[in-house]
Amino acid sequence: MTEAAILLAAGRSRRMGAFKPLLPFGDRTVSEACVENLRAAGVEEIIAVIGHRAAEMRERLCHLKIKFAVNDVAGSEMGVSIARGVEQVSEAARTLLVALVDQPAIPPDVIRHLIAEQQRTGAPLVVPQWNGRGGHPVLIDLGYREQLLRLDAERGLRSLFDAHRDRVQRVAVDSPYVARDMDVWEDYRALHEEIIGAPPPPLTERS
Repeated sequence: MTEAAILLAAGRSRRMGAFKPLLPFGDRTVSEACVENLRAAGVEEIIAVIGHRAAEMRERLCHLKIKFAVNDVAGSEMGVSIARGVEQVSEAARTLLVALVDQPAIPPDVIRHLIAEQQRTGAPLVVPQWNGRGGHPVLIDLGYREQLLRLDAERGLRSLFDAHRDRVQRVAVDSPYVARDMDVWEDYRALHEEIIGAPPPPLTERS
């Protein structure tokens, strides 16, 4: 079975005060860390959904040999980005991981575990859980491809999962990072210190 992943990275990061995908995360950027974690988990087909500062994102990530989808509708809901990404997923893919760019600390073995559990059980919708709290990346059977292209604008993926509650498998994982993202600078600083072992460069040094 072939897995694909879309990495949602089209937003403007207004609450952060800096552009999250291009913030440093050790010796790479946040977005590079996300892609590399997916790749290390065995996901070969990766599509980054970009929008704000798209040219910079292409330049920074092109060496990783991924595909790009563009959501150029400023301020649009996540469902728009998901649709743009799904449009680029090959017909060979049978399942899709939907990953968030502000979760660069999810270990590859957690992603591998989600894939293995889906393959073991055949569940069409898989959600990782940490201490009972759901997170990302979620894994979706591409039998739902058409529904992914027409998600409810406001509710996004929640509308799909709510409509098929009896088909959702919740998988307990041993990483808190599936349920933790970076909305503001303090979130980013704390995560950088935990994972990298040092604080990030001050905000004044970032574009």
